[in-house]
Amino acid sequence: MPDTPPGIRDAATIILLRDRSGPAPSVLMGRRPAQAVFMPGKHVFPGGAVDAADSRVTLAGLPGAICQQRLASDSAALPATLAAAAIRELWEETGLTLGRPGDWPDPPPPGWAGFAARGLVPDGSALVHVFRAVTPPVWPRRFDTRFFMADAWAIAGDPDALVPPEGELEDLRWVPLADLGAVDLPRITRIVLAHVTGRLTDPGPPPVLPHFRGTAEETSRVPPLF
Repeated sequence: MPDTPPGIRDAATIILLRDRSGPAPSVLMGRRPAQAVFMPGKHVFPGGAVDAADSRVTLAGLPGAICQQRLASDSAALPATLAAAAIRELWEETGLTLGRPGDWPDPPPPGWAGFAARGLVPDGSALVHVFRAVTPPVWPRRFDTRFFMADAWAIAGDPDALVPPEGELEDLRWVPLADLGAVDLPRITRIVLAHVTGRLTDPGPPPVLPHFRGTAEETSRVPPLF
C-alpha cells in the first residue's frame, strides 16, 4: 500500500444524522475555536487525525464490505484503524459513543480509557464511507480525510447528552439541514453536505465514492446547499 504523501495526515470524520427520513432531519456539528490553526471559527463535523493507538483497538464490528474495500484503496491506514479514529474523535469531541457493551481484552490504549470506562467496545458497523477529501495546499495543516456517515440511533445512550471529554468543539448542536445555509461552513464541508443531503433516503454507500483531491479547480466549484 502507498504511504500518505509527506505532510498530509490520515484523518476521519463522522457525519451523524438524526431523523434523516423525517420532516426535519438534522446533523451534528460544532464550531472550532477562534484561535485554532485549522479552520478557526468554522462549524464542522466531529473528526480529526488518526492516532497511532487507533491501530491497536479491536472493533466489535466493521463497516460493510464495499466501504472496507474503498477505505483500503490507495491507503497506508487499515479500514479498521480509520473507523476507530472516527469513533474516538466522536467520543472526544462530543461525548457520544458508537459502541456496544463488552469488555476490553487488554487495557485500553491512550485516548480510549474514557470510552472503555463506560463498559463499551467501539463498533464501526453503523459507519458508511461516503466521501474522501485532501486538504488543499494553501492550508497550514493538511489531511487525507475519510468521511463516514451514521445515524443517531446507532449511538449507545442519549444523542442529546453532548458532554465532550476534550472540549475541542464549541456550540455543539444538532443543526437542522434546512438551516445549514446560515451556518459558517468550510468549503469542503459544503461540498460534502451537498452530496450527503442528496442521498438521505439511501443508507448505503454511494455508487461512486466522491474523492476531492484539493485542486484549485475543485475548490472553486462549491455547490449551494439549498
